[in-house]
Amino acid sequence: MFEWLEMSAADLGRGIGSGAIDPVALTQAFLGAIDSHDHRDRIYSVVTHERAMAEAEAAAERARAGQRLSPLDGVPISWKDLFDSAGVATEAGSLLLKDRVPGRDAEVLRNATAAGMVCLGKTHMSELAFSGLGLNPMTATPPCINDPRAVPGGSSSGAGSSVAFGLAAAGIGSDTGGSVRIPSAWNDLVGLKTTSGRLSCEGVVPLCRGFDTVGPLCRTVEDAALLLAILEGGKPADLRGASLAGKRFAVLETVALDGVREAPLAGFEKALHRMQEAGATLEFLKAGEVARAMELTGPLFTSEAYGEWRDEIEAAPDLMFDQILERFRAGSSFSGPDYVDAWQALREHRVRWHARIAEYDAVLLPTSPILPPDVERLMTDQYYYVTENLLALRNTRIGNLMGSAAVTLPTGVPSCGVMMLGAPMSEERLLRLAAAAEAVLTL
Repeated sequence: MFEWLEMSAADLGRGIGSGAIDPVALTQAFLGAIDSHDHRDRIYSVVTHERAMAEAEAAAERARAGQRLSPLDGVPISWKDLFDSAGVATEAGSLLLKDRVPGRDAEVLRNATAAGMVCLGKTHMSELAFSGLGLNPMTATPPCINDPRAVPGGSSSGAGSSVAFGLAAAGIGSDTGGSVRIPSAWNDLVGLKTTSGRLSCEGVVPLCRGFDTVGPLCRTVEDAALLLAILEGGKPADLRGASLAGKRFAVLETVALDGVREAPLAGFEKALHRMQEAGATLEFLKAGEVARAMELTGPLFTSEAYGEWRDEIEAAPDLMFDQILERFRAGSSFSGPDYVDAWQALREHRVRWHARIAEYDAVLLPTSPILPPDVERLMTDQYYYVTENLLALRNTRIGNLMGSAAVTLPTGVPSCGVMMLGAPMSEERLLRLAAAAEAVLTL
């Protein structure tokens, strides 16, 4: 049973389908691993034992009757603690929402349940999802698989840790500026940022509604494709025969390669080399609209985040980590006209960007220019916290600003990912490219 904890969600699903894996025994194995794990309470905010076992028993009955609901029917996964779950605390990593218990599951959780997936519980996250580091001294900071002294990446921090430590077959997170992709990269996972509007955010605690997206953190591209389909109630991408031969990629130089540190750069260059060997053509690309779009981060992200949470924050600011509080309050310096002007400018930058990249199959860049920073130093060095948080989010934010679909893949260098950006709503095409790249990066 121990090997089940390290298997992909797709392989577990195939094992259930063949009769080799019993969903009840599988769920018991995951729950036992969670409850006995040294970092249980740093990764999970709530473990839903009764729900998980009831769902596993139902999945086992369907499997015996040959009536499975999906390829992942009976597979146990975790949920970031901003997805509403009926009767279970959903607090978004914030003391401001302590004891908030919704009466209904989020739509994507309902879809997953309808596909037979097993809910193991809720995972810790950055406070109100407003940090790419995963540091949360107000509730819990999950561990990083590659460095016990480092943060795991955020804001879907516990989601990434739950998969990396074998405490879930996959995790469902959200991505507003990189919150699926950073913990995926830093924990050597695959992470999919969906296009804004692709997956429902109904029942998801918001940060910036104009940028919030839902996506999976998992072991393989196949898992990401299956989970995308399940979360929206659709059909998974066909990954068969995916190849890099003849594919043309742009390597983004503007912003994305500025000051990339040694290990992330090595991982990125290794990935580029492997992709070229597999027949891909690479061309370096400069795009001034990316740099100009990055300048809009303040009026777009921080003003909307503060507008969303101002009343709750100002009613009890002492309940917040000072760095997160300061970041939210920075949004108060922008006016309504600033916000409107920024969105108009961003739309124009997006038009130029998508016209520029239309001739390429996808755009490549390092997922993060840095390695996971040290927890203790983040807590004691304010300048370090601010600079590392901004750097952690820098490259991933490009995808959110430009409205792209995006996926990050492990490079084989620990905590270093390579990211692909594609056109809006191009997830299936992007996942085929990612599957082809995954095959050569894992050689």
